Amino acid sequence: MRDRQVSRDARRAREFEAFVAGAAGRLLHTATLLTAEAPDANPRARRLLTLALAHVYARWDRLRGEDPYDCTRQYLATRFARATWHQYVAPARARRPDPGNPLAALAPQERLILVLRLYEGVAEEQVAALLGLPMERVHTICDRATSAVLHPVGRSAARAVGTKAAAS
Repeated sequence: MRDRQVSRDARRAREFEAFVAGAAGRLLHTATLLTAEAPDANPRARRLLTLALAHVYARWDRLRGEDPYDCTRQYLATRFARATWHQYVAPARARRPDPGNPLAALAPQERLILVLRLYEGVAEEQVAALLGLPMERVHTICDRATSAVLHPVGRSAARAVGTKAAAS
């Protein structure tokens, strides 16, 4: 009985190592985009990815036909959303993104939706379900975030116009 358990554990470890070898690079890039850190200095992204991979490893035997990449990405997104919410609750712990990163100007929710939709190719319906938002809201946030990344000057000018209009 013990030999069978050892064999099963070894097979599980080999399968997981093969998954990590194939997916870790893209998942680390996704985590780096979410945290808006520099690619060569991304401790938050690495910590986020480590937690997501640990979670998937713990569930590895129970995945039963689920795509481990999707499970890891979903946990990565959920963990990022939860962590950013806690940063807003405790602003003293908030970390600033890399100012050279084009995604740094986005709010964490905008960054999360933009990365899931455009980089990862997740459908609007799935992003909406994952974040508990209406599909129209996800669409609007994604459009606004895309516009802000493509036209960064326009966004600050639009905010300045909105600020002037509110002051009048």
